[in-house]
Amino acid sequence: MSRFLRIVLPAIVIVAWLAVASVGGPYFGKISEVSTNDQTSFLPASADATKVQERSAEFRQASGAPAIVVLERDGGLSRADLTAAQDLAARLGDRKDVQGVSPAIPSEDGDAVEIVATLTQSADTGTAVEGIRADVDDALPSGVRGYVTGPAGFTADLTEAFAGIDGLLLGVALAAVFVILIVVYRSPLLPVLVLGTASFALCASILVVYWLAKADLVTVNGQVQGILSILVIGAATDYALLYTARYREALRDHRTGWGATKAAMRGSLEPILASGGTVIVGVLCLLFSDLNSNKALGPVAAIGIAFSLLAALTLLPALLMAFRRAAFWPLRPRYGSAHPVLTGPDARGLWAAVGRLVARRTRTVWIVCTVALLAMGTGLIGLRADGVPQSDLVIGTSQARDGQTVLADHFPGGSGSPAQVIGRASDLDALADAITGVRGVDSVVAAAKDSPTGTTPIGGAGTGTGTSAGGSATGQGQGQGVGTAEPTVSRGDVLLEATLDDPSDSAAAEQTVRDLRTAVEQVDPDAIVGGVTATALDTNDTSIRDRTLIIPIVLAVILLILMLLLRSIVAPLVLIGSVIVSFAAALGVGALVFDHVFHFPGADPSVPLFAFVFLVALGVDYNIFLMTRVREEALRHGPREGVLRGLGVTGGVITSAGIVLAATFAALGVIPILFLVQIAFVVAFGVLLDTIVVRSLLVPALAYDLGHRAWWPSRLSRADRHM
Repeated sequence: MSRFLRIVLPAIVIVAWLAVASVGGPYFGKISEVSTNDQTSFLPASADATKVQERSAEFRQASGAPAIVVLERDGGLSRADLTAAQDLAARLGDRKDVQGVSPAIPSEDGDAVEIVATLTQSADTGTAVEGIRADVDDALPSGVRGYVTGPAGFTADLTEAFAGIDGLLLGVALAAVFVILIVVYRSPLLPVLVLGTASFALCASILVVYWLAKADLVTVNGQVQGILSILVIGAATDYALLYTARYREALRDHRTGWGATKAAMRGSLEPILASGGTVIVGVLCLLFSDLNSNKALGPVAAIGIAFSLLAALTLLPALLMAFRRAAFWPLRPRYGSAHPVLTGPDARGLWAAVGRLVARRTRTVWIVCTVALLAMGTGLIGLRADGVPQSDLVIGTSQARDGQTVLADHFPGGSGSPAQVIGRASDLDALADAITGVRGVDSVVAAAKDSPTGTTPIGGAGTGTGTSAGGSATGQGQGQGVGTAEPTVSRGDVLLEATLDDPSDSAAAEQTVRDLRTAVEQVDPDAIVGGVTATALDTNDTSIRDRTLIIPIVLAVILLILMLLLRSIVAPLVLIGSVIVSFAAALGVGALVFDHVFHFPGADPSVPLFAFVFLVALGVDYNIFLMTRVREEALRHGPREGVLRGLGVTGGVITSAGIVLAATFAALGVIPILFLVQIAFVVAFGVLLDTIVVRSLLVPALAYDLGHRAWWPSRLSRADRHM
């Protein structure tokens, strides 16, 4: 290639990526516009809670989530306090983002009062709740405590907790990676080039994901958004480190940057493409999920990995070609300098020592590693991953959680978040009787568009003093001024609302919903139950089903890819087995830490699934980095010598990549969301375990012990068996 093209081609690539970054950069702040944290929107269309949500507008005016205001004074509210509460209700009713407000409802013990403000359908929940909380603070009489809770309150707290995703999360991740790269390479310029590559890949990913979400082709929530940023930074840096290691090797053998680039590309293209392709296929297995929040991550993560690959194989080579040896200053690799001695008595350094240990104590190494990993995995016995209450999703301060506790102290725990039942209008009274006959139900009303409160009592059905979120306002139990309009009938059905005794996000409330479903199906087999509690219940049940289905699919797909890549059956089985044991150890230690160190209330069912997908897919990355180089060396030096040489060459870069990836996932812990903190710990610990123990000791020892048999049935398995 002419000297002109050698200069122009890298320049074109760099300019093209600069253009992409300049367009995509501003979308970091805009992606939240197409992000949603509405739990119902992530349920499958087949779930009862989804069907109820879709049909609820037929029975009342469409509305947003209810915000429940609770005022409390120890020793009882005074008459002046009650007057202030009524004035607050009127003030909230004048807000443009509030569709309707219930009267101020005093508790039976006289210590608290409740107001339910239903937001308009178009209201931004976070902004609306912030305004309502400001109004409450302004209206509070001295000595009265006020809280805004309910579905709107919890959504607002969740949104606030996710607020750090755009800036704080990315800043912490980039800073951590930069420090690690400085320590590893002892070069001020190379970390800038690597992180620039990763950042440009993220800009391109955000740009594409934003427009796909805008067109309703993918769904984005706070979790997906945070994981996308971490995944792209971590994966792009890993691929960049692998290419950089090859390029630095090539600079010893090639005088020009172009020659070194061609050699580095030949050596790194296959493993980088194979690694990235494996991760893409692994995350796309999430499309088999029934839960839309899981399914959403698949294509979004695949887009991020695709741009990570593209940047690592185009932008980084162009940048390194432009800077050449100066990129590694002050430790520039000199042309013609000797390569490090990797094996034998003259070999020096950490990885030479690890290689000698593997060669001398082969079976001891892999047996000890396996036993240690299995021992860590025993922590799985105590893993509680069957869901957590909505009130525990946010770590730290949560006004909605505090308000829910106060609400449950003075009112039925499910006030403002009723279970909703849609059934035949002809069975109205029988359905109401069945509902009130379920233990844990406080009261029941029917939705009525013609009622000022949005609900109406049901003749003959047991009613109480609980409240339930209505359309334009909030219905109350009979005897508290509820309108007497006829229940709204749509397509022969009515909507009933049951206020539960227990908080809507509690295990007791979930059991009540299960009992409700059994009870109403005996009256009307087509009756369906939805609402806040049913949504959480259906989400957890679907997550558990997804976990059971997707984990075997991911294993099977990645095993097939490894077999095709390594031209072997035995080696891929060993690698997959090592990844499974490593994952079990990471999750087992995570379960122990969550229970006995952080005292978490449990875990979401999707935590093991997401951790598995990331650890297996990314762990296979390191398997591919190692074993493709081992195979390359084995073809020249024999299977056992190939293991030692492959370990010596890749040990440093794999360890560096693992530390970088662990640091990026650990950065998720700065976002005070239980799910993300748990994912951060399990994946970060698992990656370190995989890098330091599995890839450095267990896999090399197993491959060394198996020798040529590891490569059966390829021709390498029939090579000189004494090598």
